Amino acid sequence: MIQAFTYNILLLVAQQTGAAGTAGPTGVPVAATGGAAVGPIMESKSLLGYIAAGGFVAIVLLMLSAAAVGLIIASGMMLRKSALAKPATVGTLEMLLKEKRVDQAIGICRAAEHDCFLTRVLGAGLTKARSSQFGLLEAKSVMEEVGRREADRLDRTVYAIRVVADLAPMLGLLGTVIGIIKAFATIGGAEGASRSSQLSSNMSEALVNTALGLGIAIPCLLFHAFFKRRGEAVVNELAETAEHLMALLSQPGGAVQTQQTQQGQQSRQVPTVPMQPLSQVAGAARPAGIPS
Repeated sequence: MIQAFTYNILLLVAQQTGAAGTAGPTGVPVAATGGAAVGPIMESKSLLGYIAAGGFVAIVLLMLSAAAVGLIIASGMMLRKSALAKPATVGTLEMLLKEKRVDQAIGICRAAEHDCFLTRVLGAGLTKARSSQFGLLEAKSVMEEVGRREADRLDRTVYAIRVVADLAPMLGLLGTVIGIIKAFATIGGAEGASRSSQLSSNMSEALVNTALGLGIAIPCLLFHAFFKRRGEAVVNELAETAEHLMALLSQPGGAVQTQQTQQGQQSRQVPTVPMQPLSQVAGAARPAGIPS
């Protein structure tokens, strides 16, 4: 998409230049000469031809555009809700937390096959909630801290797109300055018919780099704004999902079942002693020598 946008800009520049190039060397239009062009007709160039005319800076801009395409695809794949919160994992965690089975829920969050944004945030909150009887009160702050850290990880790729958008015009400006420097050097050094040819080549290098830089920066700015807003919306939605799952622990329906509480319940169980018949107990308690 970025390459196509850049090519359209270069094609528009070529059309405008070609329209100006149909005039003769004295500025007389083609129509005034009976339909025959007096000056040389400008040949159309392909995208690679314009990149070659842009010099080394244009090649760097081409590689930068390829990197931008990769970052855009990576951001689109990363910010999918199904990738940040797997539906099957959310359903399993909701069932376990309704039954107050915290240890099993933590095991799901730590499993590699269930690793995602939601399980990392929720796992930190559940671990804190299990640590003490006041853990539910402290779990929210822990989840917020982990959520901010995970949101920063998501924003790295989106921020890289913005870096490309800021860097591309600067590189285009560098190529423009280099082309203008060469043009002034041509004016001062070359003479005769080769002077105009070299001058036009240098100016073409300058303008091509400007067009390439802008052609990369404009789509990158649009995608950066889109992914930035998309990331904020998805993170807020996942935060609500995590809060909903944590709220299941505070709902009535039984005590929270952890490994510590299960061991405590087993230790508090009173062992049952088999009862003997009453006649045997009375016979054992009667002193010897006394008839029954």
